[in-house]
Amino acid sequence: MRVIALEEHYRSKYTQEMGEHYYRRFDHGGPFAARLADIGAQRIADMDRHGIDIQVLSHTVPSPEILEPERAIPLCQRVNDDLAEAVSQYPTRLAGFASLPIADPQAAANALERTVSQLGFKGAMIHGVTQGRFLDNAFFFPILERAVTLDVPIYLHPAPPPEAVLDTYFSDLAPAVSLMLSTAGWGWHAETALHTLRLIAAGTFDRFPRLQLIIGHMGEMIPFQLARIDRTLMRATDKLRQNPAAYFQTNIHITTSGIFTLPPLQLALEVLGPDRVLFSIDYPYSGNDVGRAFLDSLTLPAEDFDKITHGNAERLLRLH
Repeated sequence: MRVIALEEHYRSKYTQEMGEHYYRRFDHGGPFAARLADIGAQRIADMDRHGIDIQVLSHTVPSPEILEPERAIPLCQRVNDDLAEAVSQYPTRLAGFASLPIADPQAAANALERTVSQLGFKGAMIHGVTQGRFLDNAFFFPILERAVTLDVPIYLHPAPPPEAVLDTYFSDLAPAVSLMLSTAGWGWHAETALHTLRLIAAGTFDRFPRLQLIIGHMGEMIPFQLARIDRTLMRATDKLRQNPAAYFQTNIHITTSGIFTLPPLQLALEVLGPDRVLFSIDYPYSGNDVGRAFLDSLTLPAEDFDKITHGNAERLLRLH
């Protein structure tokens, strides 16, 4: 059984140039720091121990994409070149998603083309909102258009909320509680779900009908609500080319990253079907041992199991 995991993170040594103030809200110390920094032999050994054949690597938050263009453009290039060098050492085990200087969309589009065409990357990862803008804003259309031209997906990953959201929804709590509720405990999943639904509601997939989007964490809670979302959004607009839920069959894929209980997977498969679900672990924030144990616990039809573990990723990312 081949296993491909495609929301697996690392941190480039070059992002130390960003300045430590960008990392104050995240503790990447201790074992996380070592595991994020390693994109070589130790990572491969851990994959071997737990039967993970390929990891598709993406830079953890904060990514150099959050910098102003004059800093982000050269730093993203160094970060991408660094990742490409690691992939070249293990070409059958590692692949990459690009980091893009998205505050300059034309430069980001060019960076996407360079990393795909010259470095063999499989798409790009974008984290959250940029300067208060969601990807449905026309500001970002050069990036989306280039992704369509190159036939590669965008992986939309959560990021810490903007300060205004943090102050409104997550203040007056103990710092550790505020941090977790605003990020992995709830907040950034809800924001990524909203971001995805905005792309649908704004007609972005109608403007770019071949655009492919990946979201993680078993669909960022959307499968549970999709029937209601579909019904209510249809009342609000007659401008879309298809029902809102249908975009999850034509443009949107989800991964299992960080979710290792059976009910969410069962729901996702029932609502979206096995062709739209791809396996991910969220390494190193979740261990390869946990992800593999979850896989080994599943009893699915063999055809569905093959799609989730590798077939869908092979088709979407052209991994062979």
